[in-house]
Amino acid sequence: MTTSVPKQASAFRKGGYIILKEHVCKIVDMKTHKTGKHGHAKINFTGTDIFTGNKYEELQSATHSMQEPEVTKDEYDVVDVQDGFVSLMDMEGNTLEVSIPDGKIGDEIKSGFEEGKTLIAIVTTTMGKNKITQCREEK
Repeated sequence: MTTSVPKQASAFRKGGYIILKEHVCKIVDMKTHKTGKHGHAKINFTGTDIFTGNKYEELQSATHSMQEPEVTKDEYDVVDVQDGFVSLMDMEGNTLEVSIPDGKIGDEIKSGFEEGKTLIAIVTTTMGKNKITQCREEK
């Protein structure tokens, strides 16, 4: 299972991944507030959940340790589509079954599979969760 590692708040960068309010988020904005009368600079993090798209914010001391999740993206061949799930296989023959994502990506997978196209799904994995975040036709 993918884990997270501690990292000092000031070491995070926009576009990176962070855990905000127990959600794995991509950092879309960081604002640093100068040292105040209590002696510590603060960072206001804004991120979007990589699985739901929901927005989360958290204010943290720049020297505080926060969690950075390990996020991987892997390519799989689409093997089957049925009952709301997609069966996938990687280059080594390992299989994975994930739910069909909502919206445009899910529609592309269903229609492409029905048309007999060879599809490649990009699966984002972190903290024990998987989601198809991209799909393309293999040329």
